[in-house]
Parts: sequence; structure tokens; C-alpha cells
Amino acid sequence: MQDEPTTSVPSLTSRERVRRAFAMEPVDHPPVWFMRQAGRYLPEYRAIRAKVSFEELCRSPELSCEVTLQPLDRFPLDVAIVFSDILTVPEAMGLNVVFDTGHGPELSPVVRTPDDIKRLVHPDVSAALKIVPETLRLFKAARPETPIFGFAGAPWTLFCYMVEGRGGKDWLNAKKLLWTEPKLASELLGRIADTVGDYLQLQIDAGAEAVQMFDTWAGVLSADDYRRFALPAVQRAWSRVKGAGTAGGAPRMYFMRDSSATMPVLRETGADAFAIDWAADMAHARATLGAVPLQGNLDPLALFAPEETIREKVRGIIAAAGPVGHIFNLGHGVVPETPISGVHAMVDEVRRTRFAI
Repeated sequence: MQDEPTTSVPSLTSRERVRRAFAMEPVDHPPVWFMRQAGRYLPEYRAIRAKVSFEELCRSPELSCEVTLQPLDRFPLDVAIVFSDILTVPEAMGLNVVFDTGHGPELSPVVRTPDDIKRLVHPDVSAALKIVPETLRLFKAARPETPIFGFAGAPWTLFCYMVEGRGGKDWLNAKKLLWTEPKLASELLGRIADTVGDYLQLQIDAGAEAVQMFDTWAGVLSADDYRRFALPAVQRAWSRVKGAGTAGGAPRMYFMRDSSATMPVLRETGADAFAIDWAADMAHARATLGAVPLQGNLDPLALFAPEETIREKVRGIIAAAGPVGHIFNLGHGVVPETPISGVHAMVDEVRRTRFAI
């Protein structure tokens, strides 16, 4: 267990802090959580993984809840992110997904033809994707004072895995399908979008206080291709999710890695808030996107730096984002080798911030 920061007593609860940040209202300090905060950098997580496979972990609400709680027991974070994997959606749509292959997940059969798309299932998400909602309910019973967020992969990012059958960098087959069979590609993106949207709403219904869509691979598209293919699918998914200020809704956050070139388009996605990757300048994001909630954006590898360097970078991001409408986060997921001391320095420095409220 890490010691609590030796600072004055905060004037807001975590839930108040998060809700104010989404509402663009003053906070005492930015709320803080980070992507993959439950994961392989924690020895307590590795202890569980030594006993069960990743598939078994993802398919057990009790174990998923335990892993979701682990970083909160170690760091004074404001938010939990439910433990799961983005590839549960392709699995629910009828693909076989194998995680523990030693070289990344593998999906089969690949989806590249009209017949492949016809074989896909439009699942009843309440039956096919019930693990995460149950995990959310278990978490809320165990830690009712802490907000918890849900998530899903974005349509284009899931499209990449479904077409390639595994991870990649250039996504050759996925891009070829866009250009050689644009109608087919758009149909597949739409099918994925419907499931993603229904799944995110299911998580809100189960108690998620915000949901995030991860578009990790959208940055490999040109701005024109993003606008033509990925953007309509994101819009279609969000149209099935009740947003902030809507009865039965919650803030809808969108994360796009390598977003600098496409940033002017992000407001068109329909999201209520935007998570910024570490390669983008936070001040530029604030100037471009305007008065909307922003999240981010420390380079995950900065957590390997000396403590004072980490603290300096944290202060710079907070200053660039401004005193309202900012949730502090990494610009992508924490990596497995990350030192615990680096995470503690980051979280502690955020909590040392003081704004007038």
C-alpha cells in the first residue's frame, strides 16, 4: 500500500469531482485515473494471472471485480475502470478469440467477404456480454463511494482485428477492404457499431457513470478515410447510447490514438468528452476542441522518469488543460514494466494541485 499524499484534505468527494469535471464546473483538483490501471504492472494482478488464464479472468465477474479494485487499494484514484477486453465484442458477434497465444490475441474466422459478414451475429448484448455488467454491479456493491467507468473498442479498431485476425501495425487487409470493397467495409463497420453502442448502453444501465470508446487504431487512417469510414461508425454507435444530461444516460468519452491530424473532426463524433493521446499537445487540444471535457495525456513511458520529471510533466499538462473540464490520465495504457513509484508520483502530484472552487 502506498501512503496517502501529505496534502490538505480535499474539499470534494471523488464522485463530486468527476461529475463537476464532466459538467465543466470548478474542481479542487482534476480527478485522476489511468488506462489499464488494473493490469500487469501490479504484483497483485500477476499473482491472480499465475493461477488463471486471461480468458478465465475476463469470464469471471468475481475475479474481474477483484482486479478492478486492486489499483484503488494501492493508489488514491478517483475512478475505477471495469476490467475486461475490447475483443469481447467480436467474440459476441460470433468469432473465436484466443488471448493467451504468446504473441497477442488471434481471431477466427477472419471477416473479409459478404458471406463472412452474413455469418456474424447481432447479439443480444444482455445475454452475450453479461460479464461486464455483473462486474459493475459487484464493484458498486463493494465500493459504492467510487465512480466506475465502462468501455468498449470503437468500430474501426474492432474492424481491424476482425479483418486481420490478429494485431498489427499497418493493417494491410483492413485498409485494402476499405478501398477495394468500400460498401462491404461500411456494412461491417455498421454492424460492429450497433453492437458497440448497445454494449455501452448496457454498461450504463448496470451503473457505469461514464463510458469510453477506445479507437486505438483510427490514427492509421488519413483524415479523409477517417471521415469517410470510421467517423460514421462512431456516430452510429454513439446514437445508441444515452449521453450526459439524458435520462438513463452518462458521459460518452472518445479516445483516438494519434489524433493530432484528425482533431478538428472529433467534435463531429457525437461524444461528450475526449481523451487525448500523449503525442497531441494538450493546449492545442483545448484550443481546437473548445469548452468540452478533456482527459489525458501523460506519456505512459514518462512514468519511468525521475520523480521530479514526472511531477513537472503532470503540472504542465494540468496547466495546459486549464482548471475546469479536465480529467487527468495517461495518453494511452500503462505498460507492464512500469515502476509503482512512477505511478505514485503521478497520482500524488495531481492530488497536490489546488484550484479555487
